[in-house]
Parts: sequence; C-alpha cells; structure tokens
Amino acid sequence: MSDRYVRWLKDTGLGDLSLVGGKNASLGELANALSEHIKVPESFSVTAQAYRDLISHNDLWPQMDEILRNTDWSDIKLATTMSARLRDMVVSAQLPDGLEDTIRSAYQSLCKDHGRNTAVAVRSSATAEDLPEASFAGQHETYLNVRGGDDLVEAVRKCFASLFTQRAISYRKNKGFNHQDVALSVGVQRMIRADKASSGVIFTLDTESGNRDVVMVTAVWGLGEAIVQGVVDPDEYIVHKPTLKQGYEQVIRHRIGRKKVKLIYARDARAKSEDPTLWRPVPRKEQTKACLSDEEIVLLAKQAVTIEDHYSKLHDRPTPMDIEWAKDGPDGDLYILQARPETIHATSDANLLTQYHLKGDAKVLATGQAVGDRIGSGPVRIIGKSGELEKVQPGDILVAEATTPDWEPAMKRAAAIITEHGGRTCHAAIVARELGTPVIVGAAGARDLLADGQDVTVDCSQGMTGRVLDGLVQYSVETIDISEMLSPDVDIMVNIANPGEAFKTAALPVAGVGLARMEFVIANEIKAHPMALLEPDRIKDRKTRKQIEKLTAGYDDGTDYFVSRLAEGIAMIAAAFYPRPVIVRTSDFKSNEYASLIGGEDFEDAENNPMIGFRGASRYIHPAYSEAFGLECQALRRVRDDMGLSNIIVMIPFCRRIEEARKVIAAMAEQGLKQGQNGLQLYIMCEIPSNVILIDEFAVLFDGFSIGSNDLTQLVLGVDRDSEVLADDFDEEDPAVTKMIEQAIAGAHRNNVKCGICGQAPSDRPGFADWLVEKKIDSISLSPDSVVGVLQRLSR
Repeated sequence: MSDRYVRWLKDTGLGDLSLVGGKNASLGELANALSEHIKVPESFSVTAQAYRDLISHNDLWPQMDEILRNTDWSDIKLATTMSARLRDMVVSAQLPDGLEDTIRSAYQSLCKDHGRNTAVAVRSSATAEDLPEASFAGQHETYLNVRGGDDLVEAVRKCFASLFTQRAISYRKNKGFNHQDVALSVGVQRMIRADKASSGVIFTLDTESGNRDVVMVTAVWGLGEAIVQGVVDPDEYIVHKPTLKQGYEQVIRHRIGRKKVKLIYARDARAKSEDPTLWRPVPRKEQTKACLSDEEIVLLAKQAVTIEDHYSKLHDRPTPMDIEWAKDGPDGDLYILQARPETIHATSDANLLTQYHLKGDAKVLATGQAVGDRIGSGPVRIIGKSGELEKVQPGDILVAEATTPDWEPAMKRAAAIITEHGGRTCHAAIVARELGTPVIVGAAGARDLLADGQDVTVDCSQGMTGRVLDGLVQYSVETIDISEMLSPDVDIMVNIANPGEAFKTAALPVAGVGLARMEFVIANEIKAHPMALLEPDRIKDRKTRKQIEKLTAGYDDGTDYFVSRLAEGIAMIAAAFYPRPVIVRTSDFKSNEYASLIGGEDFEDAENNPMIGFRGASRYIHPAYSEAFGLECQALRRVRDDMGLSNIIVMIPFCRRIEEARKVIAAMAEQGLKQGQNGLQLYIMCEIPSNVILIDEFAVLFDGFSIGSNDLTQLVLGVDRDSEVLADDFDEEDPAVTKMIEQAIAGAHRNNVKCGICGQAPSDRPGFADWLVEKKIDSISLSPDSVVGVLQRLSR
C-alpha cells in the first residue's frame, strides 16, 4: 500500500511525473541527480493515485463534471460559489482504505530523523504542473509549518481540494487542459528554518527581457510566501552567467527592497496556535540590509546554473529555470525547495521583436518596478479586497495593495495592473506575464495617488521603472521579424544611458553599444556630486550633509557608495550586451549640470557658457575634479577586471589638446586602467575641430574615434546647440560639418583606426545614415527607437 500512496524523494525522478506531479518529480530529480551540488530537504510524496482513488472511492466525478461543464466561470459570484462546492466535496470525502495510515506512518519516519512533530511544508503538485508550456504557478495551495499527524492529514485533504479553486479551474480552461486529465499529488517536505533567516526565488534569465545570460536572485527575510503573495518588496540581485563560468564570482547588481514585514513560524514544538504562520515587522536596520552575503548569492547562482544545465541536457534544448530556495537559520545552509522550467520566454519566438512606443508624454503620477515591456491605458479601478473584483471591467486599470493568483479572472479583464507591494517574481507578476498584461509592482502609495475612475496610462516600456502617467496617452505597437533583416555594410550600434533599459535594448539586432552615457547613472542612481561624497565636510548646508549621510548609509563611505553604484550601473549595460563591445563615455556633465547634483553648488563655479567651459578631459586632470575622476576609473576597473566584463571600451569626451589627452591617459593608468592591459581600448570623442585637424596625432594615442555630431556641429558653425533663437541654423548636414566628418573618417582610416558616429543626426535624418555608409564609416550608433527603421532602410 505504501508504494501506491507514498513515494520517498530518494525513489523519485522526472520519470514519475504522472505519479507525483511536476513539482515533486522535479524535486526528486534534483535530490538524486545533483546531490553533490545542492541540498534538498527530506520529503515524501502522497501520490496522484491517492487523489484518484479518493475521487473514485466516493464516486465524485459525475457530479463534479456536471458542475464544471455547466458553470459560467466568467461569472465571479457563481464561480466562487461553485468552486467552493467542489472543494467541499473533496475535503469531506472519505479517504480510501489505508491512505491515512500510510501518510501518518511516513510522517513518523520523518520525525524519527528530525524530532517529534517535525514541521513540514505541504505542497500541491499537479500532474500537468511545471511543464515548459504551463507553470501552474500559484494555482494550488501550500500549507506551511504543519505539525502532527492530524494536521498533516487535514492539509493533504485541502491540497487535493485546491485542484478546484476558482483560479485553478480558470487556468486549466485557458491552457486547454481537460479537468479530469489533471490529478494532484502532495509533497510533504521538512520545513527549513527560513523564518530565522531568509528565502526567495531564482530565475536563470532576466524575467522582463528574457535575456538568458543572467541569474536573478530575489530574497526576503523569513518564509518565501512573502514573495509569493506579493506582500513584501524583495531584494533583487543579478549575477552574470558567462563571466561566472569564467571564474568571476561577482554580483553585478544589488537592489535592496523595502522588506517591512516577514512571515515566521507562529508556534514551535511546545506551543499550539490555530495559525501556523504570523506576519511580524522587520526592524528598521534589517529593512535596508541585504538578506544574503555576496558569497551566498554567488553560491545560489552557481546552483541555479547547475540545475539549468541539467534540465537543458535532459530536454535537449536551453531550459531556463524558476527555482525556490531557503536559508536555514540554525545551520546557515542554503536549500533548494523546488525547480521548474520557466514558461513565459521559453515558448516565445526570439526573432519576433515587439516594441511599444509612447506617442507623447504626461505627468508622472506614480512609479514602481515594471513587469513586462508593454503599455496599457484606461480608467483606474481601486480594489481593496477580493469581494470587489466584480468592479473590474474589461479595459480597466486594476489598482490594489497587492494581488494574489486568486484574482486571475479579474486580472484577465484588466488593461494593466498596479500594486503598492510585491516584486517582479511574485506569483501575481508571473500570472500577469502569462496573460501579457503590463504590471507595475511596488508603486508606493498608488491607492492614494490615484482616484477611482481616473484615466491613466501604465507605461512599462522604459526599462525596469514603470510609470503611471496622467490621462490616456497614445502609443503604438510594432512587431518585426528581425531574422528577415540583412546585415548592412556598417556596424549598427545603439546609444544607451539607463541601465534599467539595457536588457530590453540588447534584444535589438545591433553590434553593440556605441555610446553608454555615464551621466545617467550619476544623476539618477548616485544623485550626489562626487566631490561632495569625497569631502562632505566642505558642504555648507546642514540639510544637504544629511542627504549625503542618508544616501551613503550601508556603505563604507562616500567613495564606496560612488564606485559601487557607478560600477553596477555600467555592469548592467556591459552584461546585457556581452560579449558585444560597449563603449562607455566617462562623465560629460557641464558645470551647471554638476551644480544641480546634491552638494554640487559647493564645488562648482558659475560659468557664462558651460557648453564650452569646464567639461570633459580638462576636468579629469584639474585639481578641482581629478580625485573624482579617479572614482570613475575605479568603477570602470572594477567592472572590467573584477567582474570580468572586458567588453567595455572607455571613451574620453571633449578632449581639446594632445597634451591634455596624454595627461588623461596617464591619470587613468595610475588608477589601474592601463591602455592595452586586459585588452583595454581607449576611444576619444571626435567632436571638436581640433580633433579633426590633428587626427593623425590623436590617432597615435587612441584606438578609435567616435564622432559626436552635436558638439561638432556647434563648434564648426559657432551655433550654441541650446539656443532656441539659433535652432534653425543648427544643421548637422551643413557642408562645413559634413566636410569635417568626411575628413575625420578618412583620417582615422589613414591611421588604421576605427571611426564611428554616436551623434543624434543618423537617428533623426534618414539620408544622413546613407551618406555615412557611402563614406565608409565603420559604425553608426543610434537611439534605440531608430535602430529598426535605419536597419530596414540600409538592408534594402
């Protein structure tokens, strides 16, 4: 009887899916095939045969089938009533002979090894679950911290019944599964004491773009159900797979979430409680602290890659994975709780590129983390509890504190979803991705900032940050088959500033990044003037000093803060495009722009014409800024040498003179950025007439040129590019400008040095790109929204 109703983990593998369901079969596969690399908690499965025998023993199916066939499952009230009736039929049914004794006996065997009334997690595992085409994520119930035979048997009953939750029924209908063909097994797994440590979810790809070169680890304090339910904004860490496999054990990005609460055990072996888990506030100090050390993050990433490689080999195709993990508080070990194939990007066509473009802009009402890259608009519908879901009509924007998978019928009707809590790996986000619905999670205060019935546009097309815009902003959708594009006679590259857009932008058919602007990271991620971070005592305003203290909390000092944040921003771009080249331009703020940074006014003098003032290379070797330039070099060295992202090429902007160039190169070498070392190439912006006139001399010092057509036009024509009065005179196709560009291309090639262009002109002027190709330019770097159009034209 035990073989019929119970299967131990050591006797389980992927071949047992029909017997123990996808979740349990996968766990057994991990425990047996990868035991040298990962730890899996001890467990046993109550088989799907037990469920089938329960149904047949009580002759339930004829009546259940009638309800399933004759109920209008789009009617929420009726669906709620009928799904509850189906579950009651299962929960109250008589168990088949021997099932209860078998469950109790298996549980007692577990207790012999781990103590009386060992706490277990009781997890549903459907026979159609965790398939590449359907995850069934969050559709069936899990019960945590279950102790004792009585509670375990009750939890097993409830898991069987959860096959008939409203959301599970709806999911099967949407995916085309016959209800009778899907059975349910139950996994009984020893609880890991994550309530005394942390837990989370791992994806072996970027969940939004589908980029498969990264491992994304999310983490919260306490039990992982906090992520599943979307109650907590988790930490999010990124590890780059190609460089990890080369031995670079680095976390390239840390995002610390607002972990205000955690889920813990409500009882231990000496206490009794009706609720086995409780929510508890997280101490303020812990809220802003990473849940894992970098060593632990890297270890989890290695385990995730091992699991992915194993499944890819079994399936004979790349198989990105969705993995749950937990850290045991008492012993400090990391455990894998389950693993399943990722289903959203695994079934998508990588050659089809769908782009959403706003046709305008509007006031930003709220922001959060973007899920997906789509746009949706409609009237706001604020929902406080599940009983209000009927209010959500087709095309509404569902706004809530958090959603759960139970809300799936209403989520299907919504044009977009906004939640105040949750992360990009919560079950609600996963379900929304399957539905293709744009979602913003972690939009703090959204229910107060938005009004019921108010028209808004939910924009997830701008990278990791999702924006709620006021009103119905028009947008376009374009799907292109990039496999049909021919390679033109020039490298098409892309300009980028926001690291949050890097993975999405990297999907474009480009040869790399022609211009990565460091200024965006400094202004938006660092926010403070680098000298203010280095010398906070020179800041006169007390409030500004407090701002600096708040920004740098959790870091060793201002130097650590600046270098770490800048390195991570650059690393995200380099990792997204790896191994394609990424040309990173060192900072090119003007003095007025530097002054606008926190603490900047104490370190910048006012200039009458900042555009041709204290900027670029002259800054780097000046006593007023050279120390800050050293921080930029440290960040670049960390990304190239420590993280292994040696595809970065460093580019110097606004370098007026040969002697100036020599001094900058020497200053970089002093900071560990030595030209030629570890393959380091140095480029120079060709944007000043002196760069063209002395191109032979500059070519001796640099490995490449990138023409900045904006500044070159300004300085050739003597037209201030910021002047509205002279706007009509600013013409990048003026004969004087094009002759300069032609000379630059010819001069670079005369010296066997590459020459590209990264100015705005090729993006804005259709004929300009054709002219550049005719002049044999090596590369053209475009704004992301111009890439496809220019490629289509040049491919004809």
